[in-house]
Amino acid sequence: MTATTTVRTSPAVLAPVAAFAALTIAYVATNARTPHPDASGQDVLAYTTSHVGPINAGAVLIVLSAAPLAIAAGLMQRILRGPSLTTVGAALAAGGLTFSGLFAWAGARLTDSADPVLARTLADLGYLSGGPAYVAGFGLLAVGIVMSALLERNLPNWLIWCGVALAAVAALSTLALVVSGFGFLLPVVRFGGLLWLIGVAVMLSRR
Repeated sequence: MTATTTVRTSPAVLAPVAAFAALTIAYVATNARTPHPDASGQDVLAYTTSHVGPINAGAVLIVLSAAPLAIAAGLMQRILRGPSLTTVGAALAAGGLTFSGLFAWAGARLTDSADPVLARTLADLGYLSGGPAYVAGFGLLAVGIVMSALLERNLPNWLIWCGVALAAVAALSTLALVVSGFGFLLPVVRFGGLLWLIGVAVMLSRR
């Protein structure tokens, strides 16, 4: 008598990850010229009042990207049977993206006569939400996936250790709140984490 082996595939996880990736790339392309965090309030106000369309479009894109990220994390947790830390991290990351979009939208409502300090404050809140706050949540998401993968060995070793490295970099990048020099790590987690998430989704879809 021959035993049969059932292989469970999970292609559905690819759809929300692909949507998250597409919305993230579209957001970055739309807001590529956004003033840096060290720009003056005057510069921020001048930019926001003259680029209302792109800012509004970017706000919509980044808010929309929060949903597929949360959905993807929920599916991954279910497939991997991992800890709730995965979805907790995803919720925090999605919240950061949402607030970042809302602050950007509010900034785009300012007029030329608005206080530059207010423009700078809204820009800072958007940066902190979409930067350190998002990255901190994504780091927890990565830890949740890695914890399950280390126990079950259901992901390739290289992908597991890439997740460990991302989580470590995410923890370090939150120091950008107090030391601006750590800010360069934020894009590493943002885009490196996106590629890693795609890799995880592809591997899970082939199970």
